[in-house]
Amino acid sequence: MGRVLRAPFAGAARGVRRATHAHGAGESGLGKLIELHAVNSAGDMLITVALASTVFFSVPTDQARGRVALYLAVTMAPFTLLAPVIGPLLDRIPHGRRAAMAGAMLTRALLALTMSGAVATGGLELYPAALGVLVASKAYGVVRSAVVPRLLPPRIALVKANSRVTLGGLLATGVAAPLGAGLHQLGPAYPLYGACAVFAFGTYLSLSLPHKVDSAKGEARARLTADGPPRQPVRRRRSAAKRPRPGLRTVGSSVLHGLQANGALRMLSGFLTFFLAFLLRVHPLGGLSPAFSLGVVAVAAGAGNALGTAIGALLRSRGPEKMIALVLTAALGTTIVAAVLYSAFFVVVVAAVAGISQALGKQSLDALIQRDVPEEVRTSAFARSETLLQMCWVVGGAIGILLPLNGVVGMSVAAAFLALGAATAVRGLLTAARRGSPHPRVA
Repeated sequence: MGRVLRAPFAGAARGVRRATHAHGAGESGLGKLIELHAVNSAGDMLITVALASTVFFSVPTDQARGRVALYLAVTMAPFTLLAPVIGPLLDRIPHGRRAAMAGAMLTRALLALTMSGAVATGGLELYPAALGVLVASKAYGVVRSAVVPRLLPPRIALVKANSRVTLGGLLATGVAAPLGAGLHQLGPAYPLYGACAVFAFGTYLSLSLPHKVDSAKGEARARLTADGPPRQPVRRRRSAAKRPRPGLRTVGSSVLHGLQANGALRMLSGFLTFFLAFLLRVHPLGGLSPAFSLGVVAVAAGAGNALGTAIGALLRSRGPEKMIALVLTAALGTTIVAAVLYSAFFVVVVAAVAGISQALGKQSLDALIQRDVPEEVRTSAFARSETLLQMCWVVGGAIGILLPLNGVVGMSVAAAFLALGAATAVRGLLTAARRGSPHPRVA
């Protein structure tokens, strides 16, 4: 009887292991990182389920804007101020990436227990713990992105590897969402208990990653300006004070233009999250209730994100510059059409295209940083890029809260800041793609 009951779970586990370890990912260690990221995403989803009713859906419509603005100010805005600390902090532990990821997991496990006592009331004391969860989650994401090149199999390109890691997280999110909803029926604190257990398991998985994750190379701090030429290998006897300090500009224009384009796409994501949430409560999609309208748009955005991740996983080696330029142009064209021919159909289309564009754009940006940024500044570069993108999300969300609830006006504003992003980034990306990368791929 025990074998019969265990067989379905054992078969599913073997299937997951075969998928995550395919194409050399098992030998290189990338498969373990995919599994770790799936656990991370499942825990984040359980916390999201627990917090969802305390932020928006339980609040009357006339009070929703004030409460969500408070959520944005108390949770997201302080994070944009604290996030720059993550990069320099991680720069101080270049030999402890596994310990850093384990620490981020353990921190969220403890904070989930802390929030379990306040989630039922939704009091303001919930927000500092939620802020801590966000910071720990971003710290994990920064280290995870820096680790991918170390575990890259020779047969998998960087964009494809990033997509496989992200796709594993999306699949785990899809499994954790109904599980969290079921736990929520038992009580508002139960999804947080589940998250605590998931993150505790993630702590163990982090420490079980291959030893090559922890590099023997030190890392310097990356900046968005440069003092001189790219840093070259030097002998140890050379004084550290005489070394030129590296910056992101020293690795070419691809990374900076990729950041500009992804900043516009992240603004679109934050804008649509808040603007459509309020717009559809007042003006739902034709013939649908407000809740169902929100659900349709959320499903479209989630499906677009999953589709973009799947496309990235299926693509062979492609220039990330061209991919970023393509998705930004596609998002711009869609929002322009939606502004001119505004309807329920185009609202759903914009949400789906935004999901696809953000997924592919972020994977390509990660590949650019992994490819072009020198090893000694890569972790800090990821921290800086995550900070900038998070700030763009907050700005987009703030615009969505402040705008009048008019669909045409909203899509026009979205098209305007996407056009600004395209004007500053697309030409440079295509030029860099024609020239080719000046740096070899780091494996």
